[in-house]
Amino acid sequence: MSHRIVHPEGWPPAKGYSNGVLAQGRVLAIAGQVGWTPQGVFEASDFVGQFAQTLANIRAVLDAAGARPEHIVKMTCYVTDLAAYRASLRALGPAWRQHLGRVFPAMALVGVTGLVEPQALVEIETLAVLPLEDAE
Repeated sequence: MSHRIVHPEGWPPAKGYSNGVLAQGRVLAIAGQVGWTPQGVFEASDFVGQFAQTLANIRAVLDAAGARPEHIVKMTCYVTDLAAYRASLRALGPAWRQHLGRVFPAMALVGVTGLVEPQALVEIETLAVLPLEDAE
């Protein structure tokens, strides 16, 4: 494995993320992805639908690079409505598992007043580290 989870002794368990990830390998930086289809169409106008499409887009970039969800070490989520995010936590789990499985990287979630795409409710930047032995 190209990384390991870092969890300070005595800290309570992190839920849905990791406090730290130590990694070594080839870096894949994935630009902020939003909840539109590859054709640039927002099919979902709700938070959960856009979040799921955003994860699908991240997965597509991972796949194109020959990476897997377990290579993700860091994600930064920008949301336009923190209350909608909090109210959707239970519903987000199935979408997360569908696209990323049980991978819980180091994460930050930031509430913002808007995103470049006016219809976007969420944007996620992702950093993955692929093992050196997977290099072509």
